[in-house]
Amino acid sequence: MALLSTSNLEKSFGTDVIFHGVSFEVQQSDRIGLVGVNGSGKTTLFKTITGEYTPDGGNIYQAKSTVLGYMEQHVCKDLDRTAYAEVLTVFSNLLNMEKELNELNNEISAHPTDQLIERQILLNDQFVQLGGLTCRARARSALLGLGFTDEQMGQVVGVLSGGQKAKLQLAKMLLSGANLLLLDEPTNHLDIQSVEWLEDFLRSWNGAFIVISHDRYFLDRLCGRIFEMGNGHLTTYKGNYTAFQEQKDLAELSAQRQYDNTQHEIKRMEDMVTQLRRWNREKSIRKAESKEKAIAKLESTLVVPEARQETMHFQFPVAQRSGNDVLKVENLALAFEGRILFQNVDLELHRSERVFLLGPNGCGKTSLFKTLLGQYEQMEGKVKFGANIDLGYYDQLQTGLHMEKRVIDEIWDTYPHMTETEVRSALAIFLFHGEDVFKPVAALSGGERARVLLLRLMLSKANFLLLDEPTNHLDIASSEALEAALQSYEGTLFIVSHDRYLINKLADRIYWLTPEGAVSYIGSYDSFLEQRKAQQAKNQETQQQEQPKENTYQQRKAQQAVLRKQKARLHRVEDRIEELESLTNILNDQLSNPELASDFEKAMELTQQLETARKESDNLLEEWEKLSQAVEESTAPSAEK
Repeated sequence: MALLSTSNLEKSFGTDVIFHGVSFEVQQSDRIGLVGVNGSGKTTLFKTITGEYTPDGGNIYQAKSTVLGYMEQHVCKDLDRTAYAEVLTVFSNLLNMEKELNELNNEISAHPTDQLIERQILLNDQFVQLGGLTCRARARSALLGLGFTDEQMGQVVGVLSGGQKAKLQLAKMLLSGANLLLLDEPTNHLDIQSVEWLEDFLRSWNGAFIVISHDRYFLDRLCGRIFEMGNGHLTTYKGNYTAFQEQKDLAELSAQRQYDNTQHEIKRMEDMVTQLRRWNREKSIRKAESKEKAIAKLESTLVVPEARQETMHFQFPVAQRSGNDVLKVENLALAFEGRILFQNVDLELHRSERVFLLGPNGCGKTSLFKTLLGQYEQMEGKVKFGANIDLGYYDQLQTGLHMEKRVIDEIWDTYPHMTETEVRSALAIFLFHGEDVFKPVAALSGGERARVLLLRLMLSKANFLLLDEPTNHLDIASSEALEAALQSYEGTLFIVSHDRYLINKLADRIYWLTPEGAVSYIGSYDSFLEQRKAQQAKNQETQQQEQPKENTYQQRKAQQAVLRKQKARLHRVEDRIEELESLTNILNDQLSNPELASDFEKAMELTQQLETARKESDNLLEEWEKLSQAVEESTAPSAEK
């Protein structure tokens, strides 16, 4: 049975139709990704499902067993509340009942009445039935299960990391008993480790979920269906994000071909009609009328392909070729207020390499970039750039933009040699058309500001780009446009990113930043994961080997028990081998008997028994050899020490 379904759902704001005709079902184990360009109505759909917005048409059907859990983009609005108190808000009704019960107790103690006592009994029964006595314990247990310590539970939300805030929201949804999660950009502001934790959590989740995300790697790993919002309606696809993209491209190509072929056929028939009417004979007129009916029928069934959402198509040119050695960093260390952020960092980048810098939030990736740029002064170490280096920098915080300027002036003031036509043409490439170029930068969305920064970077023609989280704020289409531009870039790339799809596409090497240095890994993100797992397994094995042997007496007793079992089995194997040798001799004697020469069936039966005995004997001999060696090694003098 479906947990949720919608039928011809519609939603508008004023004259703007956000979506219409939206129909779908969510089954009990569905993992669904909801994608679409920024502003296509994804969050609006979620808020319509939860009841925050009222639909203008259509219906929403929810099973009686369905409990919705909604994780918004901007979570935990009260930053002064402790993590524990934030999770307890899911039990606000129980806490209110508890407060009323305390007030009733005080009133009854002062002035007892039958009415007050009756109200107390009813409320107390309801409180117990709904789990009021255990709600605090359940809240603490959920936080412990998600990795919170008692100390972290007492910290205010404002000091928690993005990953910890996401875990708070998940704890609240779990405690609410939700079996259908609506997740709106849950990976925003999470580092890679937190995103991977969230993936593992959702993979083991017993219920269903719909997730809005621009993280293509995340969608590929989790989702079995994709819903796309676009042009005011929703289209469903089977498979993960990669499968969706293939199906969509194929469907659009097929629709365009069908449209072009039909248009071509209509044009051909119209030319025939023109010629037939030019002849102006009765027979040709009848044929022309017949053709016109056929044309009308084709036109009535003609489906015009939906206009593709306008996307960016650009490249990063370089003004000059750099030297082979682009960057060399030796023993770099950085400290803030006496606390060492990182040290012993060695880096080496060569021309045309695509290198990524990864690490958990707070490890100093952005600070390392700013040290390379000279904005921070290192505690120790050397930074050396190669010959003919033109450096370009993309700041994830977008601090390089002037909020008071218009979009056109932001570009023109940086490149005053360009004409207005050239500036406006460049802005058009990054989807700023008409009056959009005169908007103040302060009025732009995060994605629009990101496009302005990327345009500035493109016009710089730098041959060495330092990019700090360049896909933050970008929708999937814009991320793919950036990805294509970086793939064709002839310069050198050094990128901080948690976009694993981008890393997989581009990375030649990856540096993993730690407080003690930067570890280099060759290859893509998937290769990096494999190397890290292998290294961790090796380290764990080494640690186990280095650990002092404990409980020597118990170990010796266990070894002696194993030895006794091995010796017992060895004796049984030897006895069985002797039995099989006797059986083999008997069977051979029987087969040699002349009386069996004419009894084919009996001979075949004895032959099969002989073959079975030989196979068992061979297997037992192998086992005897292994057991003998094991017993010998266990009883050797060195084993007793």
